[in-house]
Amino acid sequence: MNHKALFTPASLGSFALRNRIVLPPLTRSRSSQPGNIPNAVMATYYQQRASAGFMVTEGIQIEPRGQGYAWTPGIHSPEQVEGWKAVTQAVHAEGGVIFAQLWHVGRVSHTSLQPGGAQPVAPSAIAATNVKVFIETGPGEGALVEPSMPRALSNAEVKELVQLYAQAARNAMEAGFDGIEIHCANGYLVNQFISAHTNRRADEYGGSLQNRLRFLREAVQAIADAIGAKRVGVRFAPLFASTDEERVYLGLVEQDPHETYIEAVKILQTIGVAYVSLAEADWDSAPELPSSFREAVRATFSGAILYAGKYTPERAAAAVEAGWADLIAFGRPFIANPDLPARIANGWPMNPLDASSMYGGTEKGYIDYPMYSY
Repeated sequence: MNHKALFTPASLGSFALRNRIVLPPLTRSRSSQPGNIPNAVMATYYQQRASAGFMVTEGIQIEPRGQGYAWTPGIHSPEQVEGWKAVTQAVHAEGGVIFAQLWHVGRVSHTSLQPGGAQPVAPSAIAATNVKVFIETGPGEGALVEPSMPRALSNAEVKELVQLYAQAARNAMEAGFDGIEIHCANGYLVNQFISAHTNRRADEYGGSLQNRLRFLREAVQAIADAIGAKRVGVRFAPLFASTDEERVYLGLVEQDPHETYIEAVKILQTIGVAYVSLAEADWDSAPELPSSFREAVRATFSGAILYAGKYTPERAAAAVEAGWADLIAFGRPFIANPDLPARIANGWPMNPLDASSMYGGTEKGYIDYPMYSY
């Protein structure tokens, strides 16, 4: 199969990309403790994969309350910013482009991960279902547990969170990142505001779709004002399904994902962000995004459009050739194959993924996957 479409010239904001293959955000839980600080092993991991046309970091919590899983890194302390500087320097030494994914889990957390053992925060006091969080149970040991019951944010706290996003973006610039991606997918905080299932607020952040999109609008605008819209991307995970049962994803129900996310994309178009990333459901029986939705996104948004999901190189090249995708992300293949673009370009065989070392642990299953030898 000809994969030439993945290696044609591409741009992202002001960046010229060497290919259209993306390293997407992938939680690996390898930060140093205490303090959730990025470290030298993480710098090596990203440097090894810098041949991607474009890279997005694992989710990075914007404040202490934003953490939902043990050992994930932050970007709110001076020590964390210093740790990320080593990562960005390593990637830039290889000519790579790297954005930081700004993350707040909202209600998808546990009191043991929260400052002072407090309740997690959320748009409304509704517990997360159909999801587990990972907590530390001892040095280097952890367990999956049910999320804790959250408390509803006050109106003033919502406005403070908008500014915390902007500050995290400024911290990312200080750390040397080329830009940021806002995690608005997978049932986390911004997604919780968007969904009527999780947002029962009676103020300007709840009720109508436009009100539920207000937090997204304000956070994206604040970040764009802080660092420039062309250094900003946004990730969504729209789920189209035929039954209410299938629509439940991390406890969220979207009755009309087409309207919801096209309206969200209109906001991004107005602000002028560099790209929108659409994470497709990737389990075996997951429904695919309708072609009508893909076409509507393309018609609505003039920036780069990135897709991630069950993509093979063949399917990725076809998506680019069809015109509805500009960039394609490969998650698990990029974990196991640090030289993934070269393997795709040359048709080289792929390393198998060691699923047991995905989260937490040592260098094993992290930076010891071999480059192709010929």
